[in-house]
Formats: sequence, C-alpha cells, structure tokens
Amino acid sequence: MPKNVEESGFKYNRVLVIYTRLMNGEVINKAEEAKRFGVALRSIQRDIDSLRCFFADRAAKGELEKELVYDSKLNGYYLKTKDDQSLTNSEILAVCKILLESRAFCKSDITPILEKLLNNCVPKSKQGTFKELISNELFHYVEPRHGKHFVESLWEIGEAVSGHRVMEINYEKQDGSVVERKIQPVGIMFSEFYFYLTGFIEGIDRNAEFSNPDDIFPTIYRIDRIKSFRATEECFDIPYRDRSEEGEFRKRVQFMYGGRLRRIRFIYKGKNVESVLDRLPTARVIEKTDNGCLITAEVFGDGVDMWLRSQGNLLEMV
Repeated sequence: MPKNVEESGFKYNRVLVIYTRLMNGEVINKAEEAKRFGVALRSIQRDIDSLRCFFADRAAKGELEKELVYDSKLNGYYLKTKDDQSLTNSEILAVCKILLESRAFCKSDITPILEKLLNNCVPKSKQGTFKELISNELFHYVEPRHGKHFVESLWEIGEAVSGHRVMEINYEKQDGSVVERKIQPVGIMFSEFYFYLTGFIEGIDRNAEFSNPDDIFPTIYRIDRIKSFRATEECFDIPYRDRSEEGEFRKRVQFMYGGRLRRIRFIYKGKNVESVLDRLPTARVIEKTDNGCLITAEVFGDGVDMWLRSQGNLLEMV
C-alpha cells in the first residue's frame, strides 16, 4: 500500500477518534493529542479546523446545533451547544436532586436514569464531582413501598393521552379489589411520590358509583396500581374548551382525591404563609390580622382535610 494512502487512513482514524471524544463531552488539548498520536501540533490543528468546518456546516443545515470552541481556562477545545440549548451543570444537578427527593421510582429504575443524565449531559471532567454530590443520597435512597416498575408504561400511556385513544385498564383500588374500566385518558400528573392518570370513565352508572354524579372533572388513577392496560384503536374527542380547564383542575387537586369542588376558609397563624400558598395554588390571602392571615382556597374532595389537621394549632378553620 502506498505511504500516502496509509497516512491518509491514519489521519481519518485520528479525526474520528477526536470527533468521538468531543461528542462524549471531552476537552481536546492539542499538545496531548499530538503526543498521543505521535504527530506535530500543526497536524492536530488541521484536524480541529476540519472538525470546526464540519460542525459549522451541519449547524447551517440545521442538522447539529453545536460548534467547536476554544476555552483558555480549560486549555482546550470542546463542543458547545448553540443558543444555550443544553442543560447547565447547575440545572442537571437540580434535576438529579429533584428525582432523588421525589422517591417516585424503584432504585433499579432511578439509577440508570441518573447515569444517563450524567453520561449524556455532563462533561466527563465534571462527572466525578456530580457522582460525589448524589452518591450518598442514591446509596440511602428509599424506594416507594409498592415496588412497581412502570417507567416504560408512562410513554405508552402518554401516547394514548396525546392520541385521544380510549384505554381499557384493570385497576387495583385502595381496598385491594380490582375493577375493569374503560376510560378516556386526558392527562398524566405527579404528586407526592406517585404518578397519576386522569380520565373520564365510559359506560358507568354515575349515580351508583360517584358521590357527586354531576362531577364534570376526570377520575384519578394511581399509575402504579394499574395492573394492566390496553390502548384501543377507538378515539374520542375533547373540545378545546374542556382541554383548557386541565390546568385549573391541577391547581385544585393537590391531594389526588376526587370529589366535589369546595371553597375553604381558614386562619393561618404560622410565620411562613408562603408555604401554605405554595401548597395550595388557588389559595389567596384575604386579610392580615394580629391573629394571623385569613386565607381562602378552592380544592377538590376531602383530601385537603388531612393536610389541614396536620397543621395543628397553626391553623383555624372559619
């Protein structure tokens, strides 16, 4: 084989190695690369110039929003996502902490999620620091008691919601009994350790089954209690007017209990009224007195009563 062909093949291999390391979030130092491959600094510079043109061309075509830049503090080149589309280290750390604190997943499910976040979003030079910051919480992580693996089901359910496809589910109620339901799924929510599916039940005697037969809002199902489900080919229509109420429904169903819409009034005597307003998104302060803050809020069902009692002497119902 002619020498120039061998050299050409070696160059292509070198460029591909550098490209792969850049895509993995590594920083490329020219001197280190020249030593690694046994070539002159100008050879590495030509490789970098070629890669810079490659990324610029792909960005111009809208295929890859990355550019190759030099950072004097890092003493090397790295790939930067244009228009700040990538997560910052602080944002990734915040997401990891929220995931751990949520305790929504089994440990065997949350571990690979965290690993993928680190491997795909954090530069290799920073991954060690990230692992130190979350390793203790992950080691002592307490998974939910139900022990169910449902991560893969979330997307399938989400597709049924997005496609307005009727679902057939077998659902385990709180008393352990299992019921079959045919529902029109309209949303997925998360609250205090659990994911929930909201949907309208088809073919049910509302007078016999519902405490409030005139309830216009969807029923709430804990996803980990759905023993099996099937998205049918049958579709349903949701008028835009009804879809627009979904956000309002979420504000009032903080405790994931269905029931009648209630307006509650109470006096909060504690010092941190902000925590109450955050806990109840519809809450607002009507009046501030020497005795405390008079607050009103709209909520669904009786779930709020447990929270109200947990506040003890800090709260007085009006």
